[in-house]
Amino acid sequence: MSHYVVDASVAVKWFVSEVHSDPALRLRDQAHTLHAPAFFTLEFANALCKKLRREELTKAQARYALGELHNIPLFRHADDALLPSAFDLAADTQAALYDCLYLALAFIVDARFVTADRKCAETLTRSRYGSYLLWIEDVP
Repeated sequence: MSHYVVDASVAVKWFVSEVHSDPALRLRDQAHTLHAPAFFTLEFANALCKKLRREELTKAQARYALGELHNIPLFRHADDALLPSAFDLAADTQAALYDCLYLALAFIVDARFVTADRKCAETLTRSRYGSYLLWIEDVP
């Protein structure tokens, strides 16, 4: 069984057909165990709100995605437990603290952090922690 930490940029692709939706959907295979920090749901909802403002989906579609997210087997981990490590990682990599919460979780559960966020991927790939990152196109 493979373990992955997924961020909201990946989860949105489970519900909105767009670039990289196919590899994102492959992560939902039962052979994979998915993890995320607790704040993941808020970040996911915020991404849906952005898509609403851009008129990329309807309010009904966004509400459906928000409701269905809870039906996806995804282990959520307390943010407070991740914060000290994430803070150190953010200071070390110059990456956003939010992104480093995912990276810190990847260390804890011995997983790869999968993202479709180009800026996050570029920042972390250049760091000494790049081996923990998996760009969405590279999902097996």
